[in-house]
Amino acid sequence: MSKNRLGKGLGALIGGNDNLEEGYDADGKIREVFIRQIEPNPYQPRQEFDEEGLKDLAQSIKENGIIQPITLRQVSPDLYQIVTGERRWRAAELAGLKKVPAIIREYSDHQMMEIALIENLQREDLNPIEEAQAYQRMMDEFDMTQEEVARKIGKSRSSIANIVRLLKLPPKVQIYVSRETITMGHARAILSLKDMEEQIQVADYVIKNNLSVRETEKYIQQLNNKNGERGNKYQKIPLEPEWLNVQKVLSDYLGTKVRVQKRKDKRLIMIECDTYKDIEKLLRRMNAS
Repeated sequence: MSKNRLGKGLGALIGGNDNLEEGYDADGKIREVFIRQIEPNPYQPRQEFDEEGLKDLAQSIKENGIIQPITLRQVSPDLYQIVTGERRWRAAELAGLKKVPAIIREYSDHQMMEIALIENLQREDLNPIEEAQAYQRMMDEFDMTQEEVARKIGKSRSSIANIVRLLKLPPKVQIYVSRETITMGHARAILSLKDMEEQIQVADYVIKNNLSVRETEKYIQQLNNKNGERGNKYQKIPLEPEWLNVQKVLSDYLGTKVRVQKRKDKRLIMIECDTYKDIEKLLRRMNAS
């Protein structure tokens, strides 16, 4: 994943001071903070840390110390939260250190979440489900649209939408995706099935038979043809170019998926919303226009 595509990058978010890359605060000072006074970033999207990797880092810290300080924010006189460097903090604790070198700076909750997400994305530390949960949390807690999250992170809105859609999968299939038992391509194909039980069955079938993404798409197409899509009362008629453009413009403007269906001499416009809160956001956005 290219670092320069992720918003303004960590340097801008952390303060834009080039020296921070080398572990120095604005005045060139580094503080020693007791490990027991530090807690993880409450907005940390990463849920799993590789134990073997932490052990290796802990051994390196024992031999060489912590070369780059972690970044903290102070939340009370004796308590700090990690902004960046949670893996170093965990490894230092594992190595038996009592203190760690740190830079103390002020951050809002919004900045904490943004920095934690971008740091992990730049290092490719997040699995697809963790990434999807982080985007959804940004939208829920800070009342952001997919378009706004896309601008912050430096991705396209469609990319954010595709990743967040993974949260519609049954929990069992989400675990498969997070453990990379199946890929994002498999997951997108499985999402075309409406029934969750069928999604689980297909995922299990894909794993058992080691199907490629293309083979999975063909298998699901066969299932759909067999089912006949009897539940769809609207005939699938190709849209004219101008209506395809309307679909795209509305999707970009509203920050969510919009579909236009052709039914005889009428057009049906459908706006995709996962929760009622999404509808409230859309209404506020339209009222503000």
